Amino acid sequence: MDVRVYRRVMTDPATTSPLLAPYVGAGFDLPNRIAMAPMTRGRADDLTGMPHPFTPSYYASRASAALIVTEGLYPSKVGKSGPGVPGLVTHAHVRAWREVTSAVHAAGGRIFAQLWHGGRVSHAVTVGESGPPLAPSAVRKSGPIYTTNGWVDSVTPTAMTAVQIAGTIEEFGAAARRAIAAGFDGVELHGANGYLIQQFMADNTNQRSDRYGGTTANRIRFAVEVVEAVSAAVGAGRVGIRVSPGNPENDIVETDPFGTYRMLVRELDRLDLAYLHVVETSRDFALEQLRPLWSSMLIANDHSSPQPSTQADGERFVESGHADVVAFGRAWLANPDLPGRIARGEPLRFIPRDQYYGAGEAGFSSLESAVLA
Repeated sequence: MDVRVYRRVMTDPATTSPLLAPYVGAGFDLPNRIAMAPMTRGRADDLTGMPHPFTPSYYASRASAALIVTEGLYPSKVGKSGPGVPGLVTHAHVRAWREVTSAVHAAGGRIFAQLWHGGRVSHAVTVGESGPPLAPSAVRKSGPIYTTNGWVDSVTPTAMTAVQIAGTIEEFGAAARRAIAAGFDGVELHGANGYLIQQFMADNTNQRSDRYGGTTANRIRFAVEVVEAVSAAVGAGRVGIRVSPGNPENDIVETDPFGTYRMLVRELDRLDLAYLHVVETSRDFALEQLRPLWSSMLIANDHSSPQPSTQADGERFVESGHADVVAFGRAWLANPDLPGRIARGEPLRFIPRDQYYGAGEAGFSSLESAVLA
């Protein structure tokens, strides 16, 4: 194994949290190690993909984060996964997101746009005239899927042709250029949670026999080519990727996840990306496997429990050296000043689950219903 040396952050827990220590790395000078994870909020205009009017203040109020990663933005209409998901396809999208990035930067923050292609985790109702959902193979997702018509039966996606694969890779690159034009500091590619990039890597969703299927090297090819295309478009130092090894979400089966992701990470490490974002679903196992193979910033997101990750969870990742930065999700929703609350030793608040998604102001810019944990 290619074992690299990485630095542990050691602090006196009686006086300060390691999450509050600055991080300085290639291309990054972060005030702390508490990132805001990408979280679907479902509040964009469903017809146009335009972000909610409160989006600039929503993100700007959380500018104390080491790094904000936005909710997923679709790079093409056929990549849209569900209702209320915003887009990054048109000039109007660029103008709207420029208001968001300007507000975050004025507040002293840093913000990356997450590019999210749903692949088979979508529906004809969602993608409309763009045609049926696209995927590596014509393998239907089990269970229902949420649309503007409510929960409906999933559909069989169209297996992508070589031309469609090349076109999708180009769409990722074009969306990344639009992100930079909109003022984002960089882009994160959503390669996790059972969406298109992970669908190419998983055994059950990729049944191809061409250069994108079969062997592990072939199944990671799409991910690598997307990263290469986006890096060529905006610069590798502005590109991160999020992965979730072994995550069964959205009916994904990976029989040898760590063999797959070790190969993927070795391939991506040579590109000098901004960061690797690992969703940990097995209490450090993925991080233990991948941290020694990764040279630049590694962000960890704890998804090993249905409960929101805690300050102690984040501190464990940083103190062990398994991660440089920790991405919190639900903790940010009702705690826009999360680093400050941790510094002051104040209890965290949480909003009701029924306010996570939807078009209303409650749970988005209005936090009156938040309760202490």
